[in-house]
Amino acid sequence: MRLKQPACIVKLLFSARKAKAALTSVGMPRDVWGLKVYSKYMRNKVITTKQKLLKELEEYFGSDIKRINHAKNVMHFAEELLKQEKADWYIVIPASILHDMGIKVAEEKYGSSAGHFQEKEGPEIARIILLKVGFKKEDIDEICEIIAQHHTPGKINTQNFKVLYDADWLVNLKDEVDSKDKEKTAALLNKIFLTQAGKDLAEKIYL
Repeated sequence: MRLKQPACIVKLLFSARKAKAALTSVGMPRDVWGLKVYSKYMRNKVITTKQKLLKELEEYFGSDIKRINHAKNVMHFAEELLKQEKADWYIVIPASILHDMGIKVAEEKYGSSAGHFQEKEGPEIARIILLKVGFKKEDIDEICEIIAQHHTPGKINTQNFKVLYDADWLVNLKDEVDSKDKEKTAALLNKIFLTQAGKDLAEKIYL
């Protein structure tokens, strides 16, 4: 007997199939167009990619402003960390926007948004969206792998994972720290963060 897909995934699949025919991989060789034009093209591509992913995020979560704002805050912190850490924008930013997509299905299926349920359900939803937006398969695989482990450090040791993990914690820490106990907070920061930029920013915010 085939299990019925949650309504939110069915809707995403339908939308992705409609968009599939329109997806093309656009190239723009630097030696033909010149570095200045190519750089402008790439900046515009980054902006467009982010806008598309944020639109998918907002459509998926609908009126759940809490989830939408959390993802946007993680994205903003990821952008800050990327200014100092050598990681791939096209992996880290999509992962930051889509990292909690499994929450909705987890709550429907298990009545819980616990991290391990998010990790289990999130990659499939993210993959559908990334295919719809037009990401390359190898990038989709890495983004989904990060989402599948984003509450479980140690299994993935890439810089892309570390930046996403730290960005998520920079948002979540406000619910974990005791502002009156600086020593305890400092110890917690040393334990949690995987990048120097993440730790430095956390100390600036929370100490």
